[in-house]
Amino acid sequence: MPALEGDEVLAAAFAAHEGWAFGEAYRRYAALLYSAAYNVLGNADEAQDCVADAVAKLWRSRGAYSASRGNLRSFLVVCIRNEAISRGRRQARALRLEERLAAMPVEHEQLGASDPIERDRVRSALLALSPPQRTALELAYYKGKTHSEIAAELQEPLGTIKSRIKHGLRKLGSILESTARIGSDRL
Repeated sequence: MPALEGDEVLAAAFAAHEGWAFGEAYRRYAALLYSAAYNVLGNADEAQDCVADAVAKLWRSRGAYSASRGNLRSFLVVCIRNEAISRGRRQARALRLEERLAAMPVEHEQLGASDPIERDRVRSALLALSPPQRTALELAYYKGKTHSEIAAELQEPLGTIKSRIKHGLRKLGSILESTARIGSDRL
C-alpha cells in the first residue's frame, strides 16, 4: 500500500478503483458510516449490514466516485445514507404487506399435518430452497426459534437471517402456489 499523504491521495486512488483505497477509506470512515446508517435505521445489526452492502456496491460499480462529486468522506456518507433510507423503505413495505396478509380472512381450512400429500408438497418445496434459506426457515418454523436466536446459532448477522427467511418464504410460497395450480389443472 502506498504511503498516504492525505485525503486527496486516497480520493484519487478510490476514484481509480484501487483496492487498497477501499480498505483505507473503510478503515478511516467506518465509525462515521456506521453512525450515518444507525441514525437512519435505528438498529445496530441493520446498520452494519447496510455499510457492508453499500461499500460492496461501490466496489462493484466502477466509476461511482469522481473528485467532481465532492470529497470522498461526504460521498461515502451520502451513499450510506441513501442505502439506509432504501433499506428502511423496503422494511416498511414488507411490514405493511405482512400486516395486510395477517388481516386477511382465511378462505379455506388449513390442511392438517396428517395430510401426507400436503406434507410431501411442503417437504419438496423446502428442498428446492437454497440450504441457507432452508436452514433458517426450519429453525424458525419447526424449532420455534426467534430471528435473533437463529442469528446467534448460525453466527450470521441478524439482517442476513431476516433476509433469508423473507426470501425463502417468498420462494416457498411461489413453489407451493405453482404446484397447487398444476394439481388443480389435472382435476
